[in-house]
Order: sequence, then C-alpha cells, then structure tokens
Amino acid sequence: MTFLNHGSFGARPAPVIEAQQRWRDRMDAEPIHFLDDELEGHLDAARAMIGDFLNADPEGLAFTSNATTGVATVLGSLRFEPGDELLTTDHEYNATLNVLAAAAARDGARVVIARIPFPIASAEDALRAVMDSVTPRTRLAMISHVTSPTGIILPIDAIVGELDRRGIDTIVDGAHGPGFVSVDVARTNAAYWTGNGHKWLCAPVGSAVLHVRADRRAAIHPLVISHGANDPRTDRSRFKLEFDWPGTFDPSPHLAMADAIKLVGELDPDGWPAIMAANRKLALQARDLLAHVLDVVPPAPDSMLGGMAALTVPGLSTDEDAARLHRVLLDEERIQVPVVGWPVRAARENPGAPPKSVLLRISAQRYNEPADYERLADALRRQLPGLAGRRLTAE
Repeated sequence: MTFLNHGSFGARPAPVIEAQQRWRDRMDAEPIHFLDDELEGHLDAARAMIGDFLNADPEGLAFTSNATTGVATVLGSLRFEPGDELLTTDHEYNATLNVLAAAAARDGARVVIARIPFPIASAEDALRAVMDSVTPRTRLAMISHVTSPTGIILPIDAIVGELDRRGIDTIVDGAHGPGFVSVDVARTNAAYWTGNGHKWLCAPVGSAVLHVRADRRAAIHPLVISHGANDPRTDRSRFKLEFDWPGTFDPSPHLAMADAIKLVGELDPDGWPAIMAANRKLALQARDLLAHVLDVVPPAPDSMLGGMAALTVPGLSTDEDAARLHRVLLDEERIQVPVVGWPVRAARENPGAPPKSVLLRISAQRYNEPADYERLADALRRQLPGLAGRRLTAE
C-alpha cells in the first residue's frame, strides 16, 4: 500500500504504540491504585508537556478524544439567542459543521458560512472573506487553523485578533495543527482551541486536547458530568476535577500523547521544526509533480501550505466521481489518498447541490518518499481519461 493520507488518522510509529501499551499494562496491573491514586499526577505531567509544546496554559487544557469532541464540548456549554449568528467557513470539516448546525438549531440561531475562495491567492483573501461575513448578530466563530478538505493554513492569529476586537469569541479548530505547523495557543489567544494528537503528532487514536482561556473556563463543562461536579476538594481546579474524570475510561492515549511528542520529535536531530519543514518540502515537491500531470495550476500559494496539498481533479464534478476515483486508486492501484467533493456537504449553500470541484489531497510524512507520489501520478495517468499521454515528470 502506498499511504498518502496521513492527514486523516495519522499513523503511529512502533515506539509510540509501545509507550501506550506500557501505560495500559501499568493500569491493568493494579487498576484501582492506578486510576484512583496515580492518574491525576500522570495527567498533570502529560498536560505540562503538551502545554509546553503548544505554548498553552496547562491549567486550561482538558483531554478529549478528538477535536470534534472539543468543539462539541464548547458548544454544549454555550447558549445563544434566537437570531444570533455562528460564523464559520466553507473550508471547515463536515463533522464540526454538523456540531455547529446542531447548536444553532437547539437555540434558534443561524450558521453563517464565509466563502473563502479556492483557488486562493493569499492569506489576506481568507481574512477578508471571514471579516466580510461578520454582522452585528455574530456571536461566535469556528475557524480551522489548517483546513481539512483543502489543506491550507489560514492566518489564524489575524482572524482571531480581528474577531476579538469586535467582541466575538473564536473556537479554533486546530485538528491538524499540532505537529503540522508551529502552534502557539497563548499567542493566538482564542477563547477556545482544540487539536488532535492522532494526526501529525503520531500519537494514539483518541488523543486530543481542548484549551479554554482563563476568562471563559468557569462556563465550560464536559459533555459527561461525573464525580467532579460535586467533588469537595479544593486542591484542584473545578475545571480539572470535571474534565479529568468522565467516568471509567482508558487514559493511555492521552498519556502517550506526551510520549509521542518526545519520541517522534527525536526522529530528527533538529526536532519538530525540522520534521515539519521536511514534510512541507516533500508535499510541495509532490504537489508540483501532480499539478503537471493533472494539467492544473496549484490552487494555493506555497506560503499557505505545510505537509498537505489539495489539487483539483479535472473532468470530475460530483461526489460520486470522487468516490469512484478513490475506490479505483485503492482497489486497483493500492494507493490510499482522499478524493473528495468540495465544499463538504454541510458547507454547501444547498445540501443537495453538487460540489464546486473534486479535490485530491496528498499528505507527506517521514515515511513517505518522492517515489510514492510518482506512483500516484502514474496511476492518475492510467485512470483518468485524457491523461494517458502526458509525461510523468515536470520539465
């Protein structure tokens, strides 16, 4: 299998898998002692390491199973008035859009979708599209740092800053952020930030964090209310007491998330900055090759890309077309790469409308090499009509 979809669920190096298993073995050897007596200390240590990596206040970090749950947690705690507007973009993830729509329907609010162009010329175009969609009724925004379907890096600090100046809180959907770009939660200073460990950090599935800014912390509660709601202790914050114990659960993904930061970072002598830079370099190289083979212009500037890149697939125009190409590449070519209609269904002006375009999104991680993308280019030449005669490499 040629695996070009690290962006969806990541992949775990053997040392990370082994680290998680060690945590499970410790728990299973004496579960009462581990969960009742030791777990809080282990979570605090992991929280401190993750907070340092993200430059986030550890006191505001809560562990969740994924970024979608982080978004749902915030929206489950907030309430809106009829007519309020919840702002997002058409580059957002389908699941988080569904969460936003459910919160709006619950309270009689309305979801407003800013239309960010794609192809896009600059980060300023994204900032302008978001701010042009703000109205006096805008109460909250949900914005991705790195967009899932299109793989672009949005100017999140500028967007959050402009919204904050207008009195609008932001949920930063940082699902792809950790290990993909340099994340600085304190600098961004969003009211709410959530990100995954299982993607670019190569941490276990089920590892993610939610950060809540200090001035918003008291109002946010976990989706599962458990013992922490009336725990009489005063040695820990109510925020930690509620979020650290959602009932009996397997904490090993969260504890091993901290291990992954160390273990994966050690794969390069220059650490995470070098890993992210190498992934970006390979993704750009692969994008240029595939753009030549598909005969399309890259839809985003290099400055807005990291370890992923999306390209329009000419000649395809429906979700069914996208599904068919994905299946052919998987079954006949043994290549795992996402092919999707954009915008996603939840972001379309009419849910039954076809997509504006069909996108193929590649990822680059340390286990990938240029030959992987050459195989994909060759497969596209075989599988897509009109491309069989094109040369494989760019001149």
